[in-house]
Amino acid sequence: MKLTIKDIAKLANVSPGTVSKVINQSGNLSRQTIEKVKKIIEETGYQPTFSAKALATKKSNLIGLIYAGDINAEMNHPFFNDVVNSFKNAIGNLGYDMLVFSNNKFSKDGRDYLARCIHFQLDGCLIIAGDRIEEATNELDQSDFPCVGIDIALKGPNSSYVTTDNRKVSEAVVTYLYLNRMKEVAFIGGPEDSFVSSIRKDSFIRNMELFGMKVKDEWIQYGDYFEDSGYAAMKRILAASKRPQVVYAVSDMMALGALRALKEKRIRVPEDIKLIGCDDIEACRYSDPPLATVRQDKDKMGKLAAHMLHDLINEEVQPNSVMVDPQLVVRGSCSFDSIH
Repeated sequence: MKLTIKDIAKLANVSPGTVSKVINQSGNLSRQTIEKVKKIIEETGYQPTFSAKALATKKSNLIGLIYAGDINAEMNHPFFNDVVNSFKNAIGNLGYDMLVFSNNKFSKDGRDYLARCIHFQLDGCLIIAGDRIEEATNELDQSDFPCVGIDIALKGPNSSYVTTDNRKVSEAVVTYLYLNRMKEVAFIGGPEDSFVSSIRKDSFIRNMELFGMKVKDEWIQYGDYFEDSGYAAMKRILAASKRPQVVYAVSDMMALGALRALKEKRIRVPEDIKLIGCDDIEACRYSDPPLATVRQDKDKMGKLAAHMLHDLINEEVQPNSVMVDPQLVVRGSCSFDSIH
């Protein structure tokens, strides 16, 4: 029979609370009491359960991972996968484990994220951006529960977020193209209501206008950050009255889809149309030609999110948000003879 904390307390002739204090090395107990309880634990081979530890310390050392929104990135998106891996390693070094939330069943049952965080005695949550954010995410953000978001602007009293400086993403692209005399640029964005894509689009238009580069409505198309949508968007751009010199997609996955559409039409890249993406996922190095992109520092974003969440949990800092600078990475799909 598996022993409980009450069984140990009975054998040691102390209260369950005293046993909890011995296990968690807390409270003021005499050396004699501590040694007596430890001796019983050693003799019986008792292992305190996770729930017993959590109850005694008020901390579970568990972090929730939420892929937010009706349309979410989930685990198959290379960018978010890399950020989460970095976060997982950093938060693990800080002494936490992770619990991944499932959206579907709990949504149908009407159980929200906050209730589940309390149910599992979580210490905090990492929220990964999605589109059409559900009310349950907003409720969690507006509570006192410690949360850090990736590419989602959390505004709650105990929330922070980490994101790339998305205005600089498009600024770097347009400036590079202008300096290389490329003025006819098409844009493939994420969903029109996407927080990140909207910032990149607004910055793209603002910087195009700054340099006197005309923005054509028929060259602005939208996808869902994944490859097939980039393929479809590229086909719509090619169906326009005139072809652009360059296509800029706000995710590498969509840019790779666009590359497939161009190859299908036997349009050469970069000779006929140049192509640039965003994120710098691993596949960029191995496409033909290698994909030019704007690198987001995924490792840094994951580490920052972990340390910020740890500090929020331990009330060591006030909620604050961080923007990480991007870096333009020039590869074959958007190269110019003048830069070689």
